[in-house]
Amino acid sequence: MGSKPARLSYVLMTNKQITNIMIEIIPAIDLIDGKCVRLSQGDYSQKTIYNDNPVEVAKQFQDAGIRRLHLVDLDGAKSGKIKNISVLEKIASQTSLIIDFGGGVKTASDFKSVLNAGAKFVAVGSVAVKQPRIFKEWLNDFGADKIFLGTDVNDNKLAVSAWQESTDVDIFEFLEEKTRQGINKVFSTDISKDGMLIGPAVELYQKLHDKFPKIELVASGGVSCVDDIYEVEKAGCAGVIIGKAIYEGRITLQDLNIFLR
Repeated sequence: MGSKPARLSYVLMTNKQITNIMIEIIPAIDLIDGKCVRLSQGDYSQKTIYNDNPVEVAKQFQDAGIRRLHLVDLDGAKSGKIKNISVLEKIASQTSLIIDFGGGVKTASDFKSVLNAGAKFVAVGSVAVKQPRIFKEWLNDFGADKIFLGTDVNDNKLAVSAWQESTDVDIFEFLEEKTRQGINKVFSTDISKDGMLIGPAVELYQKLHDKFPKIELVASGGVSCVDDIYEVEKAGCAGVIIGKAIYEGRITLQDLNIFLR
């Protein structure tokens, strides 16, 4: 059901169309207790362990031709303190992947530690919403080019603290402010779709792209087959984060060859 119709769709594409594919594939590795896991809708009670060795998983991604990695410290996100930075250090030292790392980054010292451990970008979400003064200091001290801003939403309202806390902050108003401050790399997750393999929030991404055409928008959550990747690219996304669909075999690494450039 997942990858078969998707394969058909790109077999029928012309060489010109294939050449024009520009979206970046960004696999996700979510960490709990140093293991590669996935949650459903951010629910820690709905946890599936896929691999005890995330370094080997990262190496498999690199061997397939993938260049980017989204590494999430779920323990850190829940506790408010980085817990899995040693995994970042190992992946960064044993691969050439461009890594963004998030979860538990609360201070400037945390931010520096993540960069020193080998991350190219620091994924920031809760601090940007709840502590805008500190976030502004990070922008000034480290630069927007080091920040991968996460916007996790339910009905266009942001959620924070590993999705355990809802807010009344509208994503469009929030990004209006942050783009004025210089933010240009954003990933957005529709929580209702994350880990559910029901398709991404294409309508949301189209609206975000229309309103903020200059940001590098990355889709996250719900991707279930290769056709979903085409859909978020058409909606204006520069990249797509894929997790469960890979681990469940809905999308194989071979399927992703068409997107790797």
